[in-house]
Amino acid sequence: MKQVMMLLLVVVAGTSLAMEAAFVGPLGEKIGHFSATFSIFLIGSLLSTLALIVLKRNSFATLLKQPRWLFMGGVLGPAYVIVLTIATPLVGVGITIVGILSGQIFASLLIDHFGLLGSERRAIDIYRVSALMLILIALWLIY
Repeated sequence: MKQVMMLLLVVVAGTSLAMEAAFVGPLGEKIGHFSATFSIFLIGSLLSTLALIVLKRNSFATLLKQPRWLFMGGVLGPAYVIVLTIATPLVGVGITIVGILSGQIFASLLIDHFGLLGSERRAIDIYRVSALMLILIALWLIY
């Protein structure tokens, strides 16, 4: 039951990515791509800071003891949002998100298969490759 609830939570989070594209694309057109990206991360940083204060979980000392490569998300996150701000007004939310999903699935299959970045190894099988192919077909069909 816990895994089913987590799957539902992940699907709901996925809907928020599409909504983020719908918000940040037009914002980028109005105020500039980097300004829109900055505003998204500023708001996220403020909300995260508030959550840290309220929940009082973990400490900054623990944070600073982590391997530096784990902080690459701080580089990849803004790059992702910049792509959203540029691509969404040009090709639409659907194509942008399915294109991003294609890249996510491809990279996640490699990460899982080889156990990269501290992930548990999960072999690529025909089902996972088929899922990637179907997503690529979906991208082609909606383009």
